[in-house]
Amino acid sequence: MNFLAHFHLAWPEEAMLAGALEGDFFKGPLPGTLPTWLQQGVDLHRAIDGYTDRHPVLSEARALFPDGTRRYAGILMDLCFDHLLSEHWQHFAELELEHFSQRVYKVLAQHRAGLSESAQRMAGRLAEYDLLMQYRHWDTVTTAATRIGMRMRQPNPLNQADALLSPLLPELERAFLVFYPELQDFCRQHAARYKE
Repeated sequence: MNFLAHFHLAWPEEAMLAGALEGDFFKGPLPGTLPTWLQQGVDLHRAIDGYTDRHPVLSEARALFPDGTRRYAGILMDLCFDHLLSEHWQHFAELELEHFSQRVYKVLAQHRAGLSESAQRMAGRLAEYDLLMQYRHWDTVTTAATRIGMRMRQPNPLNQADALLSPLLPELERAFLVFYPELQDFCRQHAARYKE
């Protein structure tokens, strides 16, 4: 899952939205001394990633990718699934996507001081370019994939995201619509532990 899904899955616990972002940047074991919102947000982010990596529907979806590209399938599907989430937003969320996005940017700004420098920079970019709304547009997926590929040291096919994803899009959409409600249930159960 990418930014939009991680934020949506942390909702409605607003403080955890910032921790959900930090989950992309915080490395190593959680020390137990972090602010609660950060600790829980990072923990939920990691639980989502683990659940996603192990889910049989997504294992089948990864197998659809051509040989030599499957090691990048997870990155491509994460980006694609944010696009699909924005396309099917009304089925999964109560707030309009625009209102939700603005709320996320506001919460990230409120918790900025508690975020790492990398997460602060990303929070700024998300708000400046309204990136959560941009996932409605397919070229956001392909552009993001290319940027990720450029940061990698080894040659990779991420600049060919459109050619890799477009033929698989109907199958990936079917997989997403089966998987995402199950992921939502998993997140509700996981987050309930924080209230015990």
